[in-house]
Amino acid sequence: MASIPLKKNDNRARKGAFLSQWRLFFRQFVKHPGMIGSIIPSSATLVKRMLDPVDWQRTRLFVEYGPGVGTFTQAILDRMHPDATLLAIDLNVDFVAYLEAQIDDPRLRVVHGSAADVRRFIREAGHVQADYILSGIPFSTLPDGVGEGIAAETLGALRPGGAFLVYQYSRLVRRLIDPLFGQVQDALEWRNIPPCRLFRAVKDEGLAKAA
Repeated sequence: MASIPLKKNDNRARKGAFLSQWRLFFRQFVKHPGMIGSIIPSSATLVKRMLDPVDWQRTRLFVEYGPGVGTFTQAILDRMHPDATLLAIDLNVDFVAYLEAQIDDPRLRVVHGSAADVRRFIREAGHVQADYILSGIPFSTLPDGVGEGIAAETLGALRPGGAFLVYQYSRLVRRLIDPLFGQVQDALEWRNIPPCRLFRAVKDEGLAKAA
């Protein structure tokens, strides 16, 4: 008999958490439209398509640029190895505070700062290089030179064979990553509002010493 009200309370709690998350996302989009790619968080279909190709068994450091309210963050943690680390980097202090308050997982390390400093954050987390770096930062709205800097730092931050996973609403980022990465794949996910471009750029084994 007690299971029915518990289920109702659980559903109510999940609905309340979703509304709270969406309100924060919307407020930050209004305040900082250039820092957030869309007014609507990424769809579950987009999240799954981005994360399914990851080799989770071998991944020990996963980096996320611009985690926002954690749409990808929790999905990454759900898939990640017990001994792995997720380093989430965000310039928005409200998003950083939200993630720290909402996600209680010792594998998650949230830092307030720029993706341009990713190598420093990786060292401070006790690692050398990342296996994967995921980014939803809207490269098309970044100031001149910033996107190029982040792309170059990302290349240096990845291990040989590591991958830079990017979801965007424009193809501009392709011009930044093509000269740096040995393999770049480009796809479109229609089941998202708005439809989203997906990029997977793999660091060449031969670029290990150069980076």
